[in-house]
Amino acid sequence: MRARYGVPLGIAAAGAAGLLYSAGFEARSFRLRRVTVPVLPPGMRPLRVLQVSDIHMVGGQRKKQRWLRSLAGLRPDFVINTGDNLSDPEGVPEVMDALGPLMEFPGAYVFGSNDYYGPTLRNPARYLFEKAQGKHGLNGNAPAVGVVHNPWEALRDGFDAAGWLNLTNARGSLKIDGFEVELTGIDDPHVKRDRYARVAGGPSDSADLSMGIVHAPYLRALDAFTADGYPLILAGHTHGGQLCIPFYGALVTNCDLDTDRVKGLSTHTETESGLTAYMHVSAGCGTSRYTPVRFACPPEATLLTLVGRG
Repeated sequence: MRARYGVPLGIAAAGAAGLLYSAGFEARSFRLRRVTVPVLPPGMRPLRVLQVSDIHMVGGQRKKQRWLRSLAGLRPDFVINTGDNLSDPEGVPEVMDALGPLMEFPGAYVFGSNDYYGPTLRNPARYLFEKAQGKHGLNGNAPAVGVVHNPWEALRDGFDAAGWLNLTNARGSLKIDGFEVELTGIDDPHVKRDRYARVAGGPSDSADLSMGIVHAPYLRALDAFTADGYPLILAGHTHGGQLCIPFYGALVTNCDLDTDRVKGLSTHTETESGLTAYMHVSAGCGTSRYTPVRFACPPEATLLTLVGRG
């Protein structure tokens, strides 16, 4: 009896323990990532940029709300929100409450697919199958039908009222202590809403710093920003892989980015121009309401300290 059932019961117990850990502890174990990026002109004082991403707010997530509100204590120079704020059509008031203290600082935002559409229940193994087939989002898949439409207009109006720049296929700039920070954003490539031609042309000569902002780090977006000469690109979307293997890393990125750059600071080189940009991909601080688990990939926000080149 012991030999026959001991191993299966042990595997089941380990699986149950892993599920309890990933859903009950790690998915609520919020962290702050700190990175330094040498992209400023010589002589310019360091800038502190707080990036928040992939909040995926669901009603009742009080700990997440408190943690997000506490980030205002970092006193960043400005805030960048790289999208996917919602995982619940009723979540807009809680997002606005959680980000309220951060909206006292200058900021900008782009939206992700989950700001526009509610999540659907799907088998997590489909991400592996789609990766093997080269399918990502609507890039190769059939258009979504029968999806829930989230109230993204209310989210937009709240951010706009706070003075945050709407970078939906648009450009904008912030004045920080007399320095001009130029921000260029595109809508989410994951659902083919990106229109880079509307913002193409590269950084302005008058800007002290220029950055590219996008939700999902698809290669076509990274190539466009890099070829145009942007020194830094911020993105989210990947959840850092969400379910990772210890000492190995992520299995999927949910886009055509390689898993070696699924989160954190790296670089991107555009082949034709030979230009290289720094890229930071946030692992985000939430999950879909239908897969509320993380493993070997805790939820996060990032404080980027931008310093002088060289």
